[in-house]
Amino acid sequence: MVSATPFRAAEFKSSFGPKYQAQPNFLGFTAQSAFRVGSRLAMYGAPAAVGVLLFASGIPRVQRDILHKIPFVADFFKKEVHPADNDEVFHIPQAQLYCEGRFREWDDKITTPPGLYLLSLLIPGVVKPGDSPASYLCDAQSLRAASAIALMILAYLALQCRHEIEARLDEAHSSKRLRIYSQYSLHTAFNIALFPVLFFFSGLYYTDVASTAAVLGAYLNHLRRLGRDRSSFFSDLVTIILGFLTLFMRQTNVFWVVVYMGGLEAVHAVKTLRPERVDQPMMSGLAEQLKYYAWRYSLGDIHDPPLHMMFPDDMLFCVLSLGIAALCNPIQLIRQIWPYIAVIASFGSFVFWNGGVVLGDKSNHVATIHLPQMLYIWAFFGFFSLPLLLPYAFPFVNMASRAFEMMSSPRPQASCSSRSSFKSRGGSRSTARSKWNAAEFLADDSLPVPTRPFVPSAALSTLETFFNSKIYWPFYLLATIILSVLIVKYNTIIHPFTLADNRHYMFYIFRYTIRRASWIRYLLVIPYTFSRWMAWGTMAGCSQWFHICHTEMCSAYCPRLRKDPFLSHPFWINRGSGLARQTDDTEFPMEVPEASPEVEASQLRDLQRDMDSDPMLVSVEPVCTSTGLIFLLATTLSLVTAPLVEPRYFIIPWVMWRLLVPGWRLHDHESPSPILDGLSSHPTLKKLMKTFETYDVRLVLETGWFIAINVATGYIFLCKPYLWRAEDGTLLDEGRLQRFMW
Repeated sequence: MVSATPFRAAEFKSSFGPKYQAQPNFLGFTAQSAFRVGSRLAMYGAPAAVGVLLFASGIPRVQRDILHKIPFVADFFKKEVHPADNDEVFHIPQAQLYCEGRFREWDDKITTPPGLYLLSLLIPGVVKPGDSPASYLCDAQSLRAASAIALMILAYLALQCRHEIEARLDEAHSSKRLRIYSQYSLHTAFNIALFPVLFFFSGLYYTDVASTAAVLGAYLNHLRRLGRDRSSFFSDLVTIILGFLTLFMRQTNVFWVVVYMGGLEAVHAVKTLRPERVDQPMMSGLAEQLKYYAWRYSLGDIHDPPLHMMFPDDMLFCVLSLGIAALCNPIQLIRQIWPYIAVIASFGSFVFWNGGVVLGDKSNHVATIHLPQMLYIWAFFGFFSLPLLLPYAFPFVNMASRAFEMMSSPRPQASCSSRSSFKSRGGSRSTARSKWNAAEFLADDSLPVPTRPFVPSAALSTLETFFNSKIYWPFYLLATIILSVLIVKYNTIIHPFTLADNRHYMFYIFRYTIRRASWIRYLLVIPYTFSRWMAWGTMAGCSQWFHICHTEMCSAYCPRLRKDPFLSHPFWINRGSGLARQTDDTEFPMEVPEASPEVEASQLRDLQRDMDSDPMLVSVEPVCTSTGLIFLLATTLSLVTAPLVEPRYFIIPWVMWRLLVPGWRLHDHESPSPILDGLSSHPTLKKLMKTFETYDVRLVLETGWFIAINVATGYIFLCKPYLWRAEDGTLLDEGRLQRFMW
């Protein structure tokens, strides 16, 4: 046996090969790679570190051991806020009564249930021993720390909820379970916790943070139930318990638990019917067409397209198909939603026993119809989610750029790209919207041409043209604007609390807008309308309400080879051109079965590899139309019964909306793009532009926007107090300091 002759690496190098030398490195990091990693850590790590400190700023020990020792900003966190400066004057004394074991005493000024006070007793360190052996007490700082802890729990629940939403959307066309958290879900949860209204009240002892966390806990349980065709009895029992927990925090949570989550589970029950696919016969009569689709709807073949494909007629037929399916399959429906029926029945019993929804002071909290709330909320979304509206800035900037070029040197205007398909890991995908008729497929020469032309009846042809051509679109827009004007004219309500308390920002918003002059009320319909369109389009991804020319970078696309399984528009006509189904060969989504550990490990490696190459792989798909409509219904019910306008009432609607917003790749729908092409031509910005094609740049802007608002409102609250004075200059409210707040 002959051993190998050892040799040095230098002797092995061929004199005819390329000349190379090892780069200086430390643990494999060269100077270039270290700079690249360091710049990314600085860009994302600095806001993350600031956010973590802000999350924990309400915890006394964090204030004492960390924040009080930071130069220049230490004094900012040494301000003492007296509970009487805000509504803590009601909540803190009530919680202290519970700490002392006096559970039968109640302040009639408090209108919400005692869930927050009981939950505070369970947090370690909040309840402290008193002077005597059997006495206990709670101080204001410890109770406020409970809100800060609730915010951290809320951030974790938001992460889990967004992950489950992505998992349900991915499982609709995949046989693998999504077990990896996307970058988008992580950053989204971080930004939700930084949401200014939510973050502000995490430093005070209010019910909002704990109430929102309870709703997200119930929502997480609901999303996991959607991953199974049939829920177990234990899951139903957990659903009821979580429903009671949310109601113990705030009464209006009933709309989010019963209407929103219960409604989504009703849709899930219908979608699990999975009727056998059949080819649509060629029908020329209107009655025959309607009868056929009523039969298909009754079996569970409903019309529920993705939100980016939705038009007003899709909303109509989505509701109609779901209603028919629910009426024809009551047993399957009740079996899925009976826990929510139990929750609403218990809540109804409480309302009957209590003589109303609110506890305590009922005179100042009388339910009424206040429709302008559904106008204010879109302006609220538009302001706080301004960075998410970045895609809608491109058309305006492009128009300004073209106008400037035309004035300087006239040239042909750019138009939408004619590109209609692209290559991806899924194959060839269509970027244009699939119309409900067969026109787009007739352009394919490979499809057979019928020997006899099919001619539908005049009534069927007229309705097909009406719905598929979208000629009603201008009238729909005009109707929504007229309705908004009528709501402003006949239903604007200004609650006495809004006019009496100048500590709240809403006082000044009403003072300088709605109460300034009557014409301003009607002028505000314009920002209401644009905010509503953009908020809805943001939830839909690249909505066709705004973008006609879709590209391969769109968050929302309609793959030709992977059609949505729930397309059943009643005025799609089979003309015998080779396509007998709207969904082509797409089958209904099935429950993903549990795999063996070996198969699951292999799937996990494949998924990790795909997400490493495209971090937004599972984050760009929007939810379906039924989800958007049920969200709109729950938001409406939770707001229109409240005569008082408060930003706190919009917290849960915003959080739910934000969780449904899909990711967005940096792109422009105009090719060539004056903005992106100009930025990409710069050598320094080229790599950054490429990075934001796989990472949502809006998240970074949103983080900075929220931190800026939080710093500004926190500084005003802590450092700019004032005194209430009467007209003659005498001090009011015993001379206590008043502070500006949401």
